[in-house]
Amino acid sequence: MTGKNIAGELLTQKRAGVLIPLFSVYSKDTFGSADFSDLKLAIDWAKDTGNSILQLLPMNEMGQTFCPYDALSSFALEPLYLSFSGLPLLKDKSIKRQIENLKKDPPLSARFVDYAFKEEKMRLLREIFLMSPGLDSQECAAFKNKNSYWLNDFVLYKTLKNFHQGAAWYEWEGKFKNRDKFSLDKFIKEHTQETDFQVWLQWQAYKQFKQARDYANRRRILIKGDLPILISRDSSDAWAHPEFFKLEFSAGAPPDMYCAKGQRWGMPTYNWERIAADDYKYLKEKLKFAETFYDILRIDHVVGLFRIWSIPYGEPLDNQGLNGSFDPVHESEWGTHGRKILEVVQASTGMFLCAEDLGVIPKVCTDTLRDLKIPGNDVERWVKDWSIKHDFLNPQDYRKLSVTMLSTHDTTNWAAWWENEAGTVDEALIIRKCSDHRQIGFERVKDNLFDASRSKHARLRWREEIDSVDKLIKGLSSCRKQNTRRSDTAGCLHPFQEETIPAEHLKDFIDLYENSYHEKEKLWKHLGLSGAMRENCNAEIMQAALKFDLAANSLFCINTIFDWLYLAGLLDGDAYQYRINTPGTVSNKNWSLKIPIPLEELMKHKVTGEIKKMVAASGRI
Repeated sequence: MTGKNIAGELLTQKRAGVLIPLFSVYSKDTFGSADFSDLKLAIDWAKDTGNSILQLLPMNEMGQTFCPYDALSSFALEPLYLSFSGLPLLKDKSIKRQIENLKKDPPLSARFVDYAFKEEKMRLLREIFLMSPGLDSQECAAFKNKNSYWLNDFVLYKTLKNFHQGAAWYEWEGKFKNRDKFSLDKFIKEHTQETDFQVWLQWQAYKQFKQARDYANRRRILIKGDLPILISRDSSDAWAHPEFFKLEFSAGAPPDMYCAKGQRWGMPTYNWERIAADDYKYLKEKLKFAETFYDILRIDHVVGLFRIWSIPYGEPLDNQGLNGSFDPVHESEWGTHGRKILEVVQASTGMFLCAEDLGVIPKVCTDTLRDLKIPGNDVERWVKDWSIKHDFLNPQDYRKLSVTMLSTHDTTNWAAWWENEAGTVDEALIIRKCSDHRQIGFERVKDNLFDASRSKHARLRWREEIDSVDKLIKGLSSCRKQNTRRSDTAGCLHPFQEETIPAEHLKDFIDLYENSYHEKEKLWKHLGLSGAMRENCNAEIMQAALKFDLAANSLFCINTIFDWLYLAGLLDGDAYQYRINTPGTVSNKNWSLKIPIPLEELMKHKVTGEIKKMVAASGRI
């Protein structure tokens, strides 16, 4: 199936898929983290489970935090994913012995990837490179020519970064930071071996990833890639083309009911006027490169193409996304701005486009995606009638033009949501709302309205007896600070006559309450489960949730490998610990979570057949 005819075919039949971060899986031959050989095993498992789509997270080379959405390049691939088995010189006894020794540490059974192994893998890859024939082949020349738009800049950037011991490009001395041509030419001549090594790494990664994609096509598995909307401030893109970025701003998201302070991601926003003036070549080249590996492309944070939350770079980090503003500023410009970019994307690629449209989405974004036939995302926990019924939608009411899922790489897995978040509100958000002009005492609110014994992980669960909006208003009014005590003219304190806060002044609290109180009980009914609602998740509840999702009207249903594996009883302990990423945090537990068994064992596990039966019963392919 070629990119040019895939769109029409994909719109005609409902499909099932699985999201597998490559770092999360491994085989018995893996060293440290999965590689492109393991990707072929993941493709086999997708086929064995009846899924026809395998979704990956961004595969670009990562920076010091190993976040795939904060990459060093929009193009360059992560060399960690190189498979030793796909490289030359594997017959060399010294190389083979070193590879076997490296496989012993770190242990494959570790729950998280220890990225410290990258240094050792790079050392061995360098040794293999030095023993290789070189870069004089016609095949390598063709690779360099095809990728000339970005390759030379990235190779030079990476060599300079290593020369500066990992320092960001904007911390380099002026002649390198500002790309003085004479100084760069001299540097290249003095560091030819290192620049050649960086070319070789990208060439080998390109070949191995392309081979994995070809293997997927032979097995009739579609690869869904991910195009991050943003790129790291410390990236070859920003260094080579600073004119395409607004480096004085940091992108993020405004405060909402899930993140009280909003989010600050750190990446610069785009200068779309300058990109447009260059006929969008930067964007078109990204798409051309991605098309080598993917059949379907996920456009990350698509609303950011319409308007992006921009935070002044000098804003204190503790404020996160509080003090930002949208760019473009005027809402009247958003529709034209986003539509133009998406039309350029569609005209420039044969990949089938999907869009991540989660969060507060302006109508112009939703309308444009519908007009252009680009599916958005429907995450079960958020697919509701938020304004009238305050209840979940039935599967047949999901958007047809959507990708449905139980959870994402940025959320808790579904079991953790069920046990810890469903029926709750964010504590930080309640604190912020209590401390505004209404002057409501948070500690009293927490004691009077929420059940401490059933609240954890900074989520507050409503007391059962707060079973109406009237009781909510009364409870909030009793916690108002000026409703406590007053002093008379003689200075004596007396009880203050309680004043009820008007409902129109508490609309935000009421909205939170109506969409979270007894949320679990509501979903329990939709899932068709019998008996009293159970607080803890188990395989029966998880299976009901997955079947509900598979039954959705949505074009695609793509769930994470961790949601699927909960069926197998392989995730021990608190489900909350199995999280791919916690937005707004930097931790060695982000982007490093691994499945508990190697892929070879997973393919033999009974859950593989159970998943296949569920997918087949749903009518999806």
